[in-house]
Amino acid sequence: MIYLLLSILSSTIIFVVFRLYKKYGVNTMQAIIVNYFIACSVGFFGYIDGVEDLIRIPEESWFPGIVFLGAMFITVFNLAAITTQRSGLSVVSVATKMSVAIPVLFGIFIYNESMGFLKIAGISLALVAVYLSSIKTKKGISIKKENLIFPLLVFIGSGIIDTTINYLENFYVSKTDVGLFSSSIFGVAGIIGTLILIGQALLGKLKITWKNIAGGIALGIPNYFSIYFLVKALRHPGFENSIIFTLNHVGIVLASTILGIVFFKEVLLRKNWIGIAIAVISIILVASSQ
Repeated sequence: MIYLLLSILSSTIIFVVFRLYKKYGVNTMQAIIVNYFIACSVGFFGYIDGVEDLIRIPEESWFPGIVFLGAMFITVFNLAAITTQRSGLSVVSVATKMSVAIPVLFGIFIYNESMGFLKIAGISLALVAVYLSSIKTKKGISIKKENLIFPLLVFIGSGIIDTTINYLENFYVSKTDVGLFSSSIFGVAGIIGTLILIGQALLGKLKITWKNIAGGIALGIPNYFSIYFLVKALRHPGFENSIIFTLNHVGIVLASTILGIVFFKEVLLRKNWIGIAIAVISIILVASSQ
């Protein structure tokens, strides 16, 4: 359970960093790419024994999986940016957080995890809680028909990322390779992101500043640990994967909301408070179902 709490804490810090990007005018794309290299470096220097570990990465059975994940990280980020521009931040927030349904269903139907009443009720309430907590306007969310594809792709892409990490962790990553596996995902994403920056430079659209680099450093450290601790939590024998993913997403929603109130003076709508109450109930039901 400690790994799950640490994963929630790391992910919540990411929320704070993103909020600060807007305040200080940080270029999100550049900061994200720097963040991937920082996250990769944290793992390489903190959990890898030597150069031989780096050399064997392409030979690992999970290597094709991390190449896929690295590409998905960049793709989903860009889709989220497009969705934000066309439909607003609340739509992205809902699409990203509701994507927990994909790895949860994958765990239930593919790994034959339990489907008791408490668990089903808790997961259902968790999805309702995520939706209500993410809506920041009285009118709710509004998406034009021509823009619907973008949040849908964010939803599917985010769910695929979680599901793929879960699958690789279950079948391919050894206990001693969790750090190497986590670092390698970010390394691949960083390389792909660098190619994007090179393309921007060739088009004369690239302007790198120190605050963008600092923003990437601030994001990279908690980003690495959010993945590392999530993988460690998924390996814990006491809870099924579907429960871990549900508790992780709902926990992030609760912690992020609390930090938004305390540090950013956010004013919550009534539906947000209802969402928080439902989130607490869903955690109790899901945790009790194990």
